Amino acid sequence: MFGCFRILAAIPGFFVSSLILMLLWGVFAPQIGLPKINYAQAMLVTITIWLVVAPLFAVGARQDWFIRRYQ
Repeated sequence: MFGCFRILAAIPGFFVSSLILMLLWGVFAPQIGLPKINYAQAMLVTITIWLVVAPLFAVGARQDWFIRRYQ
């Protein structure tokens, strides 16, 4: 029932995560010889990471639910 509200609550987290990624990348990239990225590129990296990690969390949560329910 509250799934839509959880999605809306994650939106600011996405933008903050992108900002933090951009700032940290700017600190570490010159030290390892990589070019700096701008905010749009940081958003692209962040959404890619979220799309990979979110299903893993969903499977982990579902498995925990399955174990608690049927034991």
